[in-house]
Amino acid sequence: MLRFNRYQHLKQITQKCVSSIHVKTDKCTPLFLSRTFALTELRKSWCSTHSLLGDKNIILMGLPGAGKTTVGKIVGQKLGRCVIDVDDDILEKTWNMSVSEKLQDVGNEQFLEEEGKAVLNFSASGSVISLTGSNPMHDASMWHLKKNGIIVYLDVPLMDVISRLKLMKINRIVGQNSGTSMKELLKFRKQYYKKWYDARVLCESGASPEVIADKVLNEVKRYQDVDSETFISTRHVCPKDCEQKLSTKFFSEAVTEGLASDGGLFVPEKEFPKLSCGEWKNLVGATYVERAQILLERCIHPADIPAARLGEMIETAYGENFACSKIAPVRHLSGNQFILELFHGPTGSFKDLSLQLMPHIFAHCIPPSCNYMILVATSGDTGSAVLNGFSRLSKNEKQRIAVITFFPENGVSDFQKAQIVGSQRENAWAVGVKSDFDFCQTAIKRIFKDSDFTGFLTVEYGTILSSANSINWGRLLPQVVYHASAYLDLVSQGFISFGSPVDVCIPTGNFGNILAAVYAKMMGIPIRKFICASNQNHVLTDFIKTGHYDLRERKLAQTFSPSIDILKSSNLERHLHLMANKDGQLMTKLFNQLENHHHFQIEKILVEKLQQDFLADWCSEGECLAAINSTYNASGYILDPHTAVAKVVADRMQDKTCPVIVSSTAHYSKFAPAIMQALKIKEINQTSSSQLYLLGSYNALPPLHEALLERTKQQEKMEYQVCSADINALKSHVEKLIQNQLIGRFSE
Repeated sequence: MLRFNRYQHLKQITQKCVSSIHVKTDKCTPLFLSRTFALTELRKSWCSTHSLLGDKNIILMGLPGAGKTTVGKIVGQKLGRCVIDVDDDILEKTWNMSVSEKLQDVGNEQFLEEEGKAVLNFSASGSVISLTGSNPMHDASMWHLKKNGIIVYLDVPLMDVISRLKLMKINRIVGQNSGTSMKELLKFRKQYYKKWYDARVLCESGASPEVIADKVLNEVKRYQDVDSETFISTRHVCPKDCEQKLSTKFFSEAVTEGLASDGGLFVPEKEFPKLSCGEWKNLVGATYVERAQILLERCIHPADIPAARLGEMIETAYGENFACSKIAPVRHLSGNQFILELFHGPTGSFKDLSLQLMPHIFAHCIPPSCNYMILVATSGDTGSAVLNGFSRLSKNEKQRIAVITFFPENGVSDFQKAQIVGSQRENAWAVGVKSDFDFCQTAIKRIFKDSDFTGFLTVEYGTILSSANSINWGRLLPQVVYHASAYLDLVSQGFISFGSPVDVCIPTGNFGNILAAVYAKMMGIPIRKFICASNQNHVLTDFIKTGHYDLRERKLAQTFSPSIDILKSSNLERHLHLMANKDGQLMTKLFNQLENHHHFQIEKILVEKLQQDFLADWCSEGECLAAINSTYNASGYILDPHTAVAKVVADRMQDKTCPVIVSSTAHYSKFAPAIMQALKIKEINQTSSSQLYLLGSYNALPPLHEALLERTKQQEKMEYQVCSADINALKSHVEKLIQNQLIGRFSE
């Protein structure tokens, strides 16, 4: 309901605002201003509608035994509000009998109906209401309550609840005598809770009711304060004595705009939310989906995406399209080395972990008044992952959102190219560029900064440009989850206890994956060292060792690990901004130097700060193949070339005193020729499918990726477009595809 109301209001405001603005054809600023104005007005309205300072209720929801009644009394006392317990103050007074007597008298189904009717006939304002455990199973009564309050979910560990119920000897739980175990009964009940709550309180084991009550008040305050979680550009400079924060953006705006207007990248204005040790421990036994929802709820304000809608997106993203139910499992390789398998998604790379979710986030955040064209540069794996992710949107969403992937025509593997081209759909297209990835990425950034061109597209075609590379915050944020989840899996499997440090080793090109691990540490995961693994394009390794980022006379080398064949590392700017205490002026200076003079040097104090957390080294092509061979011979496990790069560097850099998690960023099936060369298999000149079948006959781990195998069986060759290394040529393709495909197709 919240999302519906927000967007109905947004539509009205946008229409009213757009109709009153005179748009100049050489600039797109007016339409962007109208969008910003609409969101601002929307948030004001939402805040006033849901303000709890007046007559709105605080409604506590949770399992039987979660402590709703006790916590409700404390919250009511702190706020000076009336406290209403649904069991005692509504049901028993309505029925003139105890709840347990009523349940025994009418049975489970009839009880739920009569309980719901009693709540529908009840109204209150300015109160603290403690629900029964079964109230959320009756839709009509929950909608009735939700209209006049905020629902706070007390999320108590299941085993804690079961222990409490045994001590309380409660006999009034719906379904209690059905023969189902209490654990299964409560797990079943939780599915009803997740669609109603506005805010969640993670209740740590052993936490006192007073502590939980304070958490409730903090969550209510956060829910109310819709302007508290904003984003700034890494190049943002706040003038002295500046009261108005004109350059801040909300999460929705950061996602839809992609790149800041000054060329910087969006980052949270405040620190990352941090979970306590007890809250993390609650997640040790959780599924990947459950971990994702809790972590992302902390990072995305419910005014941008309500918790229930976010949960739906996460379940859709990490559903049947992943080959492994654990989504991102951790496998023990040898000694104290572990492999984080990030390749079980539909396109076989770590990009799926964010790009199966990001399109749904993007579709939710955009206003209804414009079409959006997503521009993406890929060094290999991003392309097919973006095309696959955006092609999974609903029919209505695909009518307003399309994506173009630009890839280096001769800079990706044959399989990657076939996968990118074969992933084209009615709203997703691929364009080969006769250059390298760095040109593609730089060209897209320049297109975004060209206000004449973007303004023309907005006015002429009603189409706004955005991005889905890791420069987009909505793309980077979901990657934090798998780094946290990997650590929790090691705890769950008994390899470490919570609080013990680990190192992470990540093959790195654009710095997004390793930066996500930094953010996981900021949220409370005890990562000791971040080991940056480079291939022959080792500009990042050199920078971490010297503080000098130098592209002069450095040419991009094509390697067996093409996804990290990158020289201009975009997300490094975000990390430098963090290290430099959010000095936007310094970021502007450094990256202008890189753009104009192809190098920059950071101060010694920043180099030392960087080296406190980061180690770095690089791997030659020969070492990469040797690592694939030796790992297979030792353990029967086949590394892809990117993971092999990380393995070589991890072997060289880790000091053996704590575990190291090596990020496996792609499935070896995507690089069959390199794998066959590494394993000294002579029959390389075969079709892709026969190569994979041959590798499959080795019965290695991990097994063949079925989705990738199916891709090789597709005989039909799809057409795609190729353009020269000229930014104007890219612009021409963008406009042509908008004109002929997006506008032409969906205006019929």
